Amino acid sequence: MEAFSDMRVDNYALNAQTIRERLEHFCKAETDKSTAVARVRKYYREGGPLVWLDAQGVDSRPDTLLSVLQGELPAMGFDERRFHLDDIRQDLQRMRTLDFSAPDDINSVAARIEYRLTKAYMSYVTGQRFGFVNPNYVLNHYDPRERDTLGNVKTYRHLFDVDMEHPDDAYMTKALHRTDPDSLGTYLRRVVPKGNLYHQLQTMLPTATDTTQRRRILVNMERCRWRESLRPATDEKYVVVNVPAYHLWAVGPDTVFDMRVACGATATKTPLLSSRITHMEVNPEWSIPMSIITADVARHGGDSAYFARHRYYIADRRTGQRLSPKRVSAAMLNSGRYRVIQQGGAGNSLGRIIFRFPNNFSVFLHDTSSPGAFGRDNRGVSHGCVRVQRPFELARFMMDDDADEWLVDKLRISMGLEPESDQGREYIDALPPEAKAPKLVNSLKVSPRVPIIITYYTIFQTPDGPLQYYPDVYGYDKAISEALKPYIR
Repeated sequence: MEAFSDMRVDNYALNAQTIRERLEHFCKAETDKSTAVARVRKYYREGGPLVWLDAQGVDSRPDTLLSVLQGELPAMGFDERRFHLDDIRQDLQRMRTLDFSAPDDINSVAARIEYRLTKAYMSYVTGQRFGFVNPNYVLNHYDPRERDTLGNVKTYRHLFDVDMEHPDDAYMTKALHRTDPDSLGTYLRRVVPKGNLYHQLQTMLPTATDTTQRRRILVNMERCRWRESLRPATDEKYVVVNVPAYHLWAVGPDTVFDMRVACGATATKTPLLSSRITHMEVNPEWSIPMSIITADVARHGGDSAYFARHRYYIADRRTGQRLSPKRVSAAMLNSGRYRVIQQGGAGNSLGRIIFRFPNNFSVFLHDTSSPGAFGRDNRGVSHGCVRVQRPFELARFMMDDDADEWLVDKLRISMGLEPESDQGREYIDALPPEAKAPKLVNSLKVSPRVPIIITYYTIFQTPDGPLQYYPDVYGYDKAISEALKPYIR
């Protein structure tokens, strides 16, 4: 006792009001703009209860958190300094050995421990659960659409519209409730992405000595953290398009088949989205986008031969009335008051069938009248829609497995294909030689609706197994890597 006789008890007294004042100071001085840290600041500024401190100081929970982060962050390729692990360790050591040189030091250190532990914890669990990068912001501020006279970007193209889960106040409350001694370790393990691709990438990371390869792995690990709201059930059909692969997979409970696709060119990128396919239109008309009218069609105003050759017709947008191409000038077409539509059937740019699903971009899966693109390695050729190599097989996938044989043949006949049933062959044989190709089906409902996911992975585990590498065709890896830079060691 003689050794401690000159120590003042005041030097080691925790004062709740002083700690609150210090926490407010840390909130004001914070420079981290991430969503997780913004919620931490909001929590303390609104008087949320202390998470890690009580009247006796700190218990063993910080050691649990530090132990997990010390193991996980290097495995993620992340820098411990972003999470202040060394600073937290030093302050914990001071707290536990009463290493304070002046009155009130204990409250400053205690407040710093409280704030940094909560910041590190929430940054980690929110990032692992929802992603450290927000793709809605990064990818929708990537491709300039319009610039002012000084060259400054005014607007960007919208490229990402995947329905995703995001952290909210309820998640903050839930996560903080998981910091009790019985839940902390379990919850820290639970938030780690469970997908096989994530764990394969994590295994590859230590052996990636090349900077480019390391960046590619880290970016695709980050994509694995984004939790899409649309997650097909195990007994549900779904379709996934991976843009860098220029490939589509149709996945059923007991089958997987794939095909080549053509996607948007660099200037007209295919947007990333999730939706459900609602119906198929057979021999659809093509309402030509205004951008294509301005660039390619308007200059042919008045040339009826051009419009007849391409099977285009012109209609007033307001009344729907058709106009003779001879009477429509280039200026009229450029005015936006008239639609140009290509008639359905053979030669239509949408091909013989289109697969429709709700989205904000007017993009769809469809057949094409120019199948030559499927023989190319770089199949970025469209204005944003996805052209499919084997449209009938995809249409058959959308139908019931036990669909009526005659209905399936009516679809074949309407798409200009040979029938396979006796009824279908008899129908064709009965047609007069001069008869036009019959169109027996105009539209087919897809029920239940089939999930469609258009995604972007440059390292991808295909639904039928193997891991594949693809080029960064739109440059998204670079954009996401730049956003991850503050975390990377």
